[in-house]
Amino acid sequence: MAIKYTLQGLLVYLTMAAYLLALVATIARRKKAGQGLFCAGFCLALVMYAYRWLDVRHVPLQNLFEVFLSLGVLCFPISLLSRRVWRIGGQWADMLIGVIVLFPAGFVFHAEPQQLPPALQSWLFAPHVAVYMLSYVFMAKAAFQAVTQLSGAKPTGSNLLNAEQATYKLIAIGFPLLTLGLILGSVWGKLAWGDYWAWDPKELWSLVSWLVYVAYFHWRYMFGKRYPRANSAWALAGMAAIVITLLWVNLSRLFPGMHSYAT
Repeated sequence: MAIKYTLQGLLVYLTMAAYLLALVATIARRKKAGQGLFCAGFCLALVMYAYRWLDVRHVPLQNLFEVFLSLGVLCFPISLLSRRVWRIGGQWADMLIGVIVLFPAGFVFHAEPQQLPPALQSWLFAPHVAVYMLSYVFMAKAAFQAVTQLSGAKPTGSNLLNAEQATYKLIAIGFPLLTLGLILGSVWGKLAWGDYWAWDPKELWSLVSWLVYVAYFHWRYMFGKRYPRANSAWALAGMAAIVITLLWVNLSRLFPGMHSYAT
């Protein structure tokens, strides 16, 4: 773990601080202050991401440092849409997710600019990674809703979906994005390496993540009314598969593959 004494690092830490203060204010029932700090954190996140883009001169989605930066930017707009459009609460969880996903960028992964390797110099690079990042934030928010459902807590706002319904709604939004990411990756593989599927560890765990959420939909349709708590267990299993896909497959020496550049 190393602190980044750079402008990029300072922007990451300021964004984390704003998200953390927003969480504290929200827990302390200072709703307006929490929302204002959350919005301020988002503005800082935009500056943080734009600075990285200008610094590396390509869409900053190349490695895990840049991936976690992008996740930190997406938390606020998805939170806003979830509450105002889909009647899903848990804004405190979105603030916490923002802190969690920026922590590896601030303290774990190096931030030295890198040139894009030939495999990433494709028009599919940005959309493939971007839709996955969107889906991951939706699934992370769904996982927090699942924990809320398992704990028996109730939504604090009026006219909000209960935790089980909110989990389903978020996964129903995130799953098509997850599917699109898998399809774009296959097309990219065909263009870059000559085949749609190469049994690469990253590809395999992306498929595992997708299949877990397929199992979630099947279970919820068949048995969800009788065993509603099991629905949430499936949602958490899907999030665990995503964490393995995003982190363990890239970092573990057990899984060398074509996606090793992401470290």
